[in-house]
Amino acid sequence: MFKINLAIAIATLSTAVMAEELRPWEAEVELGAIATSGNTETTSLHSKVDVKQNLQKFRNEYILSSLYKKDEVLQDDNTKTKEKTADKYLVSAKSAYLLEANKPKDENKSSYLFGFVSYTQDEFGAYRTYETVALGYGDWIYSNETVNWFLEAGPGYFRGEKVVETDNVDEPYILEDESGGLVRLASELQWRFSQTAVFKQIVSVEYASDNTRVLSETSVAASITNAMQMKVGFAVASDSKVAPGKEKTDTTTSATLVYKF
Repeated sequence: MFKINLAIAIATLSTAVMAEELRPWEAEVELGAIATSGNTETTSLHSKVDVKQNLQKFRNEYILSSLYKKDEVLQDDNTKTKEKTADKYLVSAKSAYLLEANKPKDENKSSYLFGFVSYTQDEFGAYRTYETVALGYGDWIYSNETVNWFLEAGPGYFRGEKVVETDNVDEPYILEDESGGLVRLASELQWRFSQTAVFKQIVSVEYASDNTRVLSETSVAASITNAMQMKVGFAVASDSKVAPGKEKTDTTTSATLVYKF
């Protein structure tokens, strides 16, 4: 009887662990805010929602992120006013079809075919809007209990509205449409260097004749509780061809709380 009960307990525990690893839905909500007053007045808000859907043959991911910032700006008459200096939104979705889901290996580490779409709206960036669609193949370069690293690549298409400044006071800028084929490369490295801390590096490169866009996010997250983390991140967004007067690279440093459920 003891052996039967032990076998039942082990089977139940194994089933629970598998269910936890392959939950149908996983989500992370990230939020960071800064407000200062006195000699310098600043308000900033960074948020991100990352939802993963785990199906038998598909792994889907949906991301929504935003950045809002308002700073005190010195005017020509030496007065100070608060002006919006950053207002950016990103929406993306990726669907991965697993090619080896029925093999006796970790289903989460299968090679896959993917479809990817993204839309960015940036009121103060070199491009007002930027849309990307890509298809391709992905696989895991290395995977064990502490390190997971995948790489994916494929062709696609982009459309963007480049901001071009003018000398017209009534119309200080115009939007110039760009579009064309591209090649997209993306990689994600995740290293759990302790029981409570994770290093993550995410990079994507979208190469096109009109523009090459590079997005990078480097972060370290430490667990506060089983469901909450403290995260420090550094993000880089770079465009190779921008209009005169615009910077090619934007960077964002953030400290946020992440809630996982």
